[in-house]
Amino acid sequence: MPSRTASSPWRPDMLRLSWAGFRERWTLFAGAVLTVCLGVALVQSSLLLLVSASTTSAPAGAGALARMSFDASTEAAVALLGVTLGFAALLAVFIISSTFAFTVEQRRRELALLRLVGGARRQIRRLLLAEATLLGLVGSALGVPVGVALMGVQTWLLHRLGFVPDGFSGQWRLWIVAVSVGTGVVLAVVGVSLAARRAARVRPLDALRDTGEATRVMTTARLLTGLLFLAGAVTLIGLSPVGGAVGGQAMAMNVSVCAAIALTLLGPSLVPAVARLIPARAAGVLGGLATANLRDDRRRTASTAAPVIVLVGLVLGQASASSSFTAAGQLEQQRRISADLVIDAPGPTGDRVTTTPGVASASTEVEVPIALTTGSGDLAYTRSATALLVDPAGYGRTHPGAGDLTALRQGAVVAGPGADGFSPGDTVGVRVGDQDLGSLPVVAAVPQAIGGGATVLLPAGVVPAEQLADVPSHTFVQLLPDVSRQQAVSTLTEVGTVSDLDSWLERDSVARTATSTGVLIMVMGLGGLYALIGVINSVVVAGATRPREFAAVRVTGFTRGQVVRAAVLESIMVAFAGLLLGLLAAAGTLIGVIATTAAVAGTVTVDVPWLLVGAVVVGTVLVTAVTSALTTRAATRQPPVALLGARQ
Repeated sequence: MPSRTASSPWRPDMLRLSWAGFRERWTLFAGAVLTVCLGVALVQSSLLLLVSASTTSAPAGAGALARMSFDASTEAAVALLGVTLGFAALLAVFIISSTFAFTVEQRRRELALLRLVGGARRQIRRLLLAEATLLGLVGSALGVPVGVALMGVQTWLLHRLGFVPDGFSGQWRLWIVAVSVGTGVVLAVVGVSLAARRAARVRPLDALRDTGEATRVMTTARLLTGLLFLAGAVTLIGLSPVGGAVGGQAMAMNVSVCAAIALTLLGPSLVPAVARLIPARAAGVLGGLATANLRDDRRRTASTAAPVIVLVGLVLGQASASSSFTAAGQLEQQRRISADLVIDAPGPTGDRVTTTPGVASASTEVEVPIALTTGSGDLAYTRSATALLVDPAGYGRTHPGAGDLTALRQGAVVAGPGADGFSPGDTVGVRVGDQDLGSLPVVAAVPQAIGGGATVLLPAGVVPAEQLADVPSHTFVQLLPDVSRQQAVSTLTEVGTVSDLDSWLERDSVARTATSTGVLIMVMGLGGLYALIGVINSVVVAGATRPREFAAVRVTGFTRGQVVRAAVLESIMVAFAGLLLGLLAAAGTLIGVIATTAAVAGTVTVDVPWLLVGAVVVGTVLVTAVTSALTTRAATRQPPVALLGARQ
């Protein structure tokens, strides 16, 4: 029985053999190294920024409300970076696994020959795991400096999106090098492990003859996993209407994630079928050749389309959902607010506005950060939230659908439009700055808003006026019927900045969704870039393994230019198939958006960013076509006779 040491993939002789193979096939492994490098860079950058954000503190001398606001923004940044870190790791494993599976598949005959000359299954697995270890080390070595540069980009984005204060920067920590190296090795080993087990199970003669298990692209495990994710997407669509404003949005936005993964896993069956719907035969012989290649190599087709599906499904699905929910929130506010003008000013302005000639009524609202505690005993949970300081009577006039708020008084709260996790009859703990209001009963609730809002409503007098002197407020003004709007605006300008309701609602809607938009830009932007590089990598790997195939086509009479055009046409067909499946995944999120907005806001709202859709579609096709052209030209540099006559 072999010893544990003998069975290790990290034995020196095994690593030397793997290094020799790595140097010989560096073009095949270059894409895998690149994906590991980017995965390490994303994880390293996000982790350093997360640690830096969680250990930063408010500026010295800041007031109680300013410190609480700083802590709330820091928590948002930590949550965002945590999501980015998790998404980066998930996407890295997903794309690296796809890349390694395709790379191992291209070496099927070589591995079969090793088996025929005496190599055991465990030795094949050890060889591939040793190669993955080397790839992880090389990718980590490149990923550490790339991660430093990426941290600067992420820091700039955090500043631009308002998640961190001026002067914030990620701090370098020496231990991150060990973490990054470990991350690279783990990502590579996890990515190759499944492909290694499958390659070792294939009988060598089946691999050489392209029969039996070697021809199976859609395995039972892959099929069941794909169907499971597809069922998850359908379930999220069904649950989104009953999830409320917060839960419904979260479920709708996750539909495209589950759907993209499902369609990628089912790609070997779906991509060739969808690609054949494209009328490529109109291009003549070259179109027929491209279609035949799609049909004959489903694994290559699916591997090339996989990052396209992920890119289109995630980016367009999330962007469309975010845009639609923003538009829904604005329409909802228009229906729920009754006012002629809105005044933005520092501190409460109600008394100065109500005494102005021509003003029928006014409602001043001041939003302040709070620490909110829900539950009791061991289940008590404190989180950062916001409270809206209001006059109950004025708020009811401005928001006619708010319900009866007469019970709102000192020592009580009302569940606000952004409330989640508690309802009337519950008791919550509230702390505003240094003032602990204790446990307060929830005496009423206003309707939840799809655009979000304050978590609780508090009576205006609960916070001393001097503490609110510099806190922004907005006052909704209703004018008397016979008053000139222009004259009222001129008079009220002395109080603060005056806007008409529609323009204020547009700005407020964008501000309310700033957090979700920031998450979209940070997470999906970086993830989309990673997926786009995955597209390039897949096309490069696919072309790098086809010199003999191209040579065989050329000796039958095709010119080099015709071979290049056929390969480009084939790549465009695969890209279009991936685009269609990615759009299908994004459409799942839109269905969830329709169901959620109809249930919560009472009106179906869909706002598709068509400019982004066009940019993603055109950009993906162009990137795929250009990469395919360059790769095919490089693969056809040698004379075909020299390639066909060379020993493999």
